[in-house]
Amino acid sequence: MKTTLLLLTIGIGATILTGISYMKQKKTTTKAGLKKAVAINLLAMLGLFVAGFIPDVAFATGEADMVTNSSSGLGYLAAALSTGLAAIGAGIGVGQAGSAAIGAISEDSSILGKTLIILGLAEGIAIYGLVISIMILQRV
Repeated sequence: MKTTLLLLTIGIGATILTGISYMKQKKTTTKAGLKKAVAINLLAMLGLFVAGFIPDVAFATGEADMVTNSSSGLGYLAAALSTGLAAIGAGIGVGQAGSAAIGAISEDSSILGKTLIILGLAEGIAIYGLVISIMILQRV
């Protein structure tokens, strides 16, 4: 599974870098060109997934002997929930505070620093969730 994740991460990074270089060149695209690019990227990701998944399946016999109990599974679930729910909460908070901050800054530009502090506090919720999930994963 590590090979699959590594290859997918490389593929996603290459896709992002391609998009950034395309934007820097200020090229315009049509709807058909965008659909073609999305299809190519999806096929490339599928190919990378399959290329990484085949060795994982082929060498999985040694890992089948490892026994996991339900408490470690619940620990992984708790880590995922703490990060996911914290990110959702931070997204809602930043969305509401950000729109209010933009309106307030448009009226009075001297309160920019105060609005950035409020947005930072809302983003801190996601960081707290990540820290809690790291602490849970260290105990599993």
